[in-house]
Amino acid sequence: MEDINMDVEEASPIPRNPNRVALKNSIQTNFGDDYVFQIVHKDDWTSMAVSLSTNTVKLYSPSTGQFIGECSKRHNSTINEIMFSGDILHSCSSDGTIRAWDTRSFQEISCISAGPSEEVFCFSFGGVGDSLLAAGCKSQILFWDWRNKKQVACLQESHMDDVTQIHFVPENQNKLVSASVDGLMCIFDTSGQINDDDHLESVINVGTSIGKVGFCGNRNHKLWCLTHIETLSVWDWPDSRLEANFEDARPMASNSWTPEPVDYFVDCHYSHEDDSLWVIGGTNNGTLGYFPVKYNGGREILGPEAVLHGGHTGIIRSVLPVSSTKSPASQGQGIFGWTGGEDGRLCCWLSDEACDTNRSWISSTLVVKTTKSLRRNRRKPY
Repeated sequence: MEDINMDVEEASPIPRNPNRVALKNSIQTNFGDDYVFQIVHKDDWTSMAVSLSTNTVKLYSPSTGQFIGECSKRHNSTINEIMFSGDILHSCSSDGTIRAWDTRSFQEISCISAGPSEEVFCFSFGGVGDSLLAAGCKSQILFWDWRNKKQVACLQESHMDDVTQIHFVPENQNKLVSASVDGLMCIFDTSGQINDDDHLESVINVGTSIGKVGFCGNRNHKLWCLTHIETLSVWDWPDSRLEANFEDARPMASNSWTPEPVDYFVDCHYSHEDDSLWVIGGTNNGTLGYFPVKYNGGREILGPEAVLHGGHTGIIRSVLPVSSTKSPASQGQGIFGWTGGEDGRLCCWLSDEACDTNRSWISSTLVVKTTKSLRRNRRKPY
């Protein structure tokens, strides 16, 4: 944990409830009230990286919450996405760069620039031999050979607005999925000489600005899609077929629990082992719920299987599930996951593995808070 003065504040205990998750501890990531944007983990779960609205990335231990170090003083605008590759952490920013950091020394080791007037909103590694780096730069998709940092292609006719998501398909690394504020998801084949005319395979029209997409289903042939107006849809991307459309996703989730309405969706989580999809919704005061999504042979959002309450005081921006994976971070400690939000906090949540059923969790009566005064300089990100 970072070296800051902290005290322990008593909070009202939450009654035992089969849908509650215990708050283990809460870490103030800085001395201000800047946002936590994203939390990602290293492959071996020895560290997790947290991007902040101070244009800084800090690293913590996912098992103990101990502060490890930080990568800073390089990006001069909003960090839009971060990603681990072994010991290397990559970050892209509205300053038009994609930077690589050695997390053993916390030093920058490379930088790719999309141009002085560009903004890089997202990126992904893939292609033949995992040699391609693709990035969404405003309405364009740029490609580099990351080994020599040379730009090899630019797709500028497929999207008409900012590209918000870009992903190479797992286990099918020549296929690339992009999503945009223009409401389109595009599927590309990145083999050979990449261009708009020959390599755009299909276009899926979601109909509204797209915030996040991810893969689910057998062989990752399904795409879940969250929009900026809080709708959810699931697509079969090889056939460009709509599997299920939840235009009323927020009311459906709100109707399935009692505390208060769902104000926004943070993310979706898919379990390959169970072939199960959850949409993760939150409230403006910091409560979070995991809502099972049924999209095969029906269209239903069920009541939350987990409720995270009492750790955050504002909107939650990122969720890192831990206990759903066989990670060393959760072994013997019952860690359910980590969350970060606009209150600048990182919260660790515990599942109660001592209970008779795996659907039962307990609450904490302790919340950690900083004694430093908070400055009011929040900035609204993209």
